[in-house]
Amino acid sequence: MSVILALIVILVFGTAAFAQSGRRSKGVPAATPTPEVKPTPSPTPSLPARSLVTAEKDQDYRCTDDGSLAQLLDRDEAGGFSEKEVDQKAEITARPDAVYTQEARKIGVQGVVVLKVLLLGNGQLDRVRVVRRLPYGLTENAMRAACEVKFKPAVKAGKEVSQWVTLQYPFRLAESSIFGP
Repeated sequence: MSVILALIVILVFGTAAFAQSGRRSKGVPAATPTPEVKPTPSPTPSLPARSLVTAEKDQDYRCTDDGSLAQLLDRDEAGGFSEKEVDQKAEITARPDAVYTQEARKIGVQGVVVLKVLLLGNGQLDRVRVVRRLPYGLTENAMRAACEVKFKPAVKAGKEVSQWVTLQYPFRLAESSIFGP
């Protein structure tokens, strides 16, 4: 019986000494949890939800009170004088800058949006016509900026009249802020 007891003692202390010898036993790796599949949300556009209109070349749009754009179908009814036909040209007193969209900045779109705006004799902006456009919401942002233009009306024969004015909105990556909208 003492032989069996001696073998058990050797076996117990021998395995403990072997395990402490610096060797590491290769254990079973811990099970990694399976990642949950979450539906990816659609990317958020950098344009506000109000920009449902995609501005097309040679189309007329009207600025609305809520900041959206409404396409006009009565292009032929637009009156107004050119710069050469008036005695005193309309004078732009305040012209906000248009901002880059995130998509256009990421892709690197640059260029100039050219718009013609009809400035009424009563100090209101009647319509915006797209002459040259850029993609990724830049044209729409330029149109929103044009809607905020402040001006003194044109004068012809001593009377305030409507006049078409060309506005250019340049979009240059070098001039835009990487932190801005």
